[in-house]
Amino acid sequence: MSPKLKNLNELMDNRFSCRGFLKKEVEQKFIEQIVQVAQKVPSWCNSQPWEVTLLRPETRRLLSEKLSLSSDQAFETPDIDFPKRYAGVYKTRRSICGWQLYNAVGVEKGDRKGASQQMAKNYEFFGAPHVAIITTPKDLGAYGVLDCGAFITAFTLAAAALGVSSIPQAAIAGRAPIVREVLNIGEDRDVLCAISFGFADTDHPANSFRTERADLAEFVEWV
Repeated sequence: MSPKLKNLNELMDNRFSCRGFLKKEVEQKFIEQIVQVAQKVPSWCNSQPWEVTLLRPETRRLLSEKLSLSSDQAFETPDIDFPKRYAGVYKTRRSICGWQLYNAVGVEKGDRKGASQQMAKNYEFFGAPHVAIITTPKDLGAYGVLDCGAFITAFTLAAAALGVSSIPQAAIAGRAPIVREVLNIGEDRDVLCAISFGFADTDHPANSFRTERADLAEFVEWV
């Protein structure tokens, strides 16, 4: 493995979905560096469909309050349909990840209240001091979403390179009308996710586990 690939691999190893943050803020110049690096990912025809709405503290608190008030509503209204179901290996992986989190934070099997409370922490952005909302033009369809996925990945890696932890949150997109209302996002754009970021609270139990990755033989085929 070359030195450059080793550096990238180290970033990939160090990145994780952070669910507990310190209150310490990231300097604006470093946030701008993260975004500047992330925007260098490829996109179809160089369309660069991502739009990044960075929330100031007052806006973050307002959005969190409105999202939290909706947490007891079972229905979700995402702009992009959530998966209809998980089956086979995808269901297995999802279940393992979920139980890793629940075991870490002390939610036992059958504890629906505890599970709901953990889910609701999404609407508090897990205490992160910074939040970015990612949107894409509706007209660009699935490929606009695909391009934004590359941006989101690069954002998390650029953040990790600065010692900043993050978590992309699809749960926020499940309340797209609230996000659109608070942030004045036009109907011509789809709300994809939030990225909450800041400095990790390494003592937080939710940050104590890491998910595994499949062996190459499980998803690579040479023909």
